[in-house]
Amino acid sequence: MSRSPEPQAQTQSLLETGRTVIETERDAVARLLSSLDENFAAGCRLILACKGRTVVTGMGKSGHIARKVAATMASTGTPAFFVHPGEAGHGDIGMVTDQDVAVIISHSGETEELVTLLPVLKRLGVPLVAITGKPSSLLATKADVSIHAGIEEEACPFGLAPTASTTAALVLGDALAIALVQARGFSMEDFARSHPRGSLGRKLLLVSDIMHTGKEIPRVAPDTALPEALLEMTAKSLGVTAVADGDGRIAGIFTDGDLRRALDSKVDIHQLRIAQAMTRDCKTVPPDCMAVEALRMMETNRINALLVADEDRRLVGILNMHDLLRARVV
Repeated sequence: MSRSPEPQAQTQSLLETGRTVIETERDAVARLLSSLDENFAAGCRLILACKGRTVVTGMGKSGHIARKVAATMASTGTPAFFVHPGEAGHGDIGMVTDQDVAVIISHSGETEELVTLLPVLKRLGVPLVAITGKPSSLLATKADVSIHAGIEEEACPFGLAPTASTTAALVLGDALAIALVQARGFSMEDFARSHPRGSLGRKLLLVSDIMHTGKEIPRVAPDTALPEALLEMTAKSLGVTAVADGDGRIAGIFTDGDLRRALDSKVDIHQLRIAQAMTRDCKTVPPDCMAVEALRMMETNRINALLVADEDRRLVGILNMHDLLRARVV
């Protein structure tokens, strides 16, 4: 009966294997730098010229890479989706139009399910970009552009499991996606729009995205009696009311703090006009202000609400701390 290796010896063996795999895949990626040529740029140009979508496909492990590449493109300004080549041969090819471009990933370039699709895509007039490790393969020779993703060896000790080859394909797919980002001038704001529920999306929200507008804004005129202003505050449930003239220009803001100060003054609040009790020098933000900047202003000034004004100081919205909490900007 063979004995299990000692824990220390086993640990060392596992670490050595791990390092060997990492080194093999690192070397495969490094070789891409010297093999990258004008075909890469030509592939980018085909995708940039596409009026439809980028259809990304691959079979097996390459299919997993293709799915990830499609997702990266879609989230960075290149409309893209993944099509499983097996399902494509049974009807899903109907999702592809003559306005699209196809990116096909295959290390061998001879995968049956992919080769079967080539004449169909050709008949549709779909430009083909191949990412393959075999420049002489059927896929490479039939594609409009073939990007070389060749490797010297897989990290698998048997040379069978796709490891270094899929890593190389993934890196080239990422390189395509990011080159397209640069070429399109895709910005952080664009990225946020395609990731509205992500942390970056929340950080890049504008005040206009979450502010209250129209009839939701608590608003009274400067000569409004204080009790009427309290009714407006209660009705709109924001704890404040804006004070604006007939043209919408902001005169001030009335808050719970202003109410407490009015009560402490021993003045008959039923006789007060809102202009006598409001805060005149109130803080405002423009609608295109970043929500995080509005939050910072609230924290610095220890206030819970901000009026949103245009360049002429006309009231266009209102924002409070609860709005920022709901939008998860905080």
